[in-house]
Amino acid sequence: MGEATFTIRLDEALKNAFADAAKAHDRTGAQLIRDFMREYVAGQRAADEHDVWFRHQVQAGLDSADAGHLIPDDDVEAEAQAWREEARRRMASQA
Repeated sequence: MGEATFTIRLDEALKNAFADAAKAHDRTGAQLIRDFMREYVAGQRAADEHDVWFRHQVQAGLDSADAGHLIPDDDVEAEAQAWREEARRRMASQA
């Protein structure tokens, strides 16, 4: 892979503080900036992948609802009530 130069302008004090902090960890500022850039790109890819997955899940739910695959409110509330009671029971036994 080819290399390119990335030029930025920043405050001299920040540049010096960053260089000192990097040196304290036996790294150069350039090494750290490359690491930060890789982490940022990876994080954005992960966020984009999650967004695609989430949108797919939402669409699947909408399609299922449109097809009439719904759970009645009373059934949902009964299940939620059972979860709440179980949580209260566990909390009471830990106290």
